[in-house]
Amino acid sequence: MKPEKKIAVFAGSFDPFTVGHLDLVTRGAKLFDELYVLVAANASKNCMFSVETRKAMIEKACCDLKNVKVFSFDGLTTTFMKNCGAKFLLRGVRNGSDMDYELSVGWNNKTLYPECESVYMASAPEHLAVSSTVVRELLKCGIAKNKAGRDKLAKYVPAEILPLVVEFGGPK
Repeated sequence: MKPEKKIAVFAGSFDPFTVGHLDLVTRGAKLFDELYVLVAANASKNCMFSVETRKAMIEKACCDLKNVKVFSFDGLTTTFMKNCGAKFLLRGVRNGSDMDYELSVGWNNKTLYPECESVYMASAPEHLAVSSTVVRELLKCGIAKNKAGRDKLAKYVPAEILPLVVEFGGPK
């Protein structure tokens, strides 16, 4: 009997994708046979970057990770997981507040899809203050207008996608 593939989903809005996200994807890719990064296409959320741009950013940042695939989906993460046969949901946590929130989400996901096992991965210490919200605020404040600002932004965004973030960093 052939062992079942271990497929995990790492879902989020990724608006935009950060070095913290990339670190989790890189580490998660070592744990699972396949890791699907799922870009939430929730139309009710007012994102800075379009779904297509966010998906392209992640594909570019993760292109060297052969077992990572990027998808977008408008619906429940658990529905996507059922459709693709994933049994694991990878979640990153930076602090206790994140963990409290993620435990609640994990319980609800388990209720909706009993096969779903949430796997919580602590953020690397150097990424504890990195968030998409911070990047969006920096972009709104015009940090990308000069080289010194772009150099600072590079501490938050993977180098491969920094030009895309700078180019498309504005309200959509």
